[in-house]
Amino acid sequence: MPETPSPILIAVPADVKAVENYQWHASPDTYLKALIRVAKAVPLIVPALSEEFDIEAVLDRIDGVMLTGSASNVHPDRYGVPPSVAHEPYDPERDRLTERLIRATLDRGLPLLCICRGHQELNVALGGTLHAEVQEIEGRMDHRAIKHQEQRERFAIRHDVAIEPGGVLEAIVGEGPIRVNSLHRQAIDRLAVGLQVEARAPDGTIEAVSVTNAQNFALGVQWHPEYWAETDAASAKIFEAFARACRERRS
Repeated sequence: MPETPSPILIAVPADVKAVENYQWHASPDTYLKALIRVAKAVPLIVPALSEEFDIEAVLDRIDGVMLTGSASNVHPDRYGVPPSVAHEPYDPERDRLTERLIRATLDRGLPLLCICRGHQELNVALGGTLHAEVQEIEGRMDHRAIKHQEQRERFAIRHDVAIEPGGVLEAIVGEGPIRVNSLHRQAIDRLAVGLQVEARAPDGTIEAVSVTNAQNFALGVQWHPEYWAETDAASAKIFEAFARACRERRS
């Protein structure tokens, strides 16, 4: 009988949380479950201690990288904007880790999927900037999560995004529009050189990007496909396309 191939391994950067006098390096399980259940992958949480170990040693052993969302925001010092309360909270250890991961992943041609904060990290790592509070810009929608105790309500599908024709995302999910959820305050302001827009919200907010001339799958989305990856067709297709690219890269 042919040998069953081992599952793909996906690096996931940790957030740093202070809990009971400890610094925890962790990731929300919705992202991990989407990788396990839909991408058929094994997620490996990478601690945000990147100055204490060799990132290249991690990348030698994995098949792809997924950057998750988080309650924290990219520190404005990283894109040349003065810090303010509007930019908080921060996670500078994660900032350092993900910037190194993004650059090294693209250099190696490993597949890269960036979600919410990860989408913003991708733009900043390549030289772009962010709006601190997109809902305060005239003509923009309120993209923040609704206040509700139930996660299913907070992550509910809320608005359409228009898919750019002929792009990477259209090849994955079809012509669109597709409907997505929305749980963010920050959004892309100046698009980084080296990124192209793949989708926009009705108010013009950039909702998805891809890396131009990337050696492999390299996609960022502002929404949260991980939450509905088991039941929403477009969300599942994103994870399946990412997993397919990881398997092809391995082989």
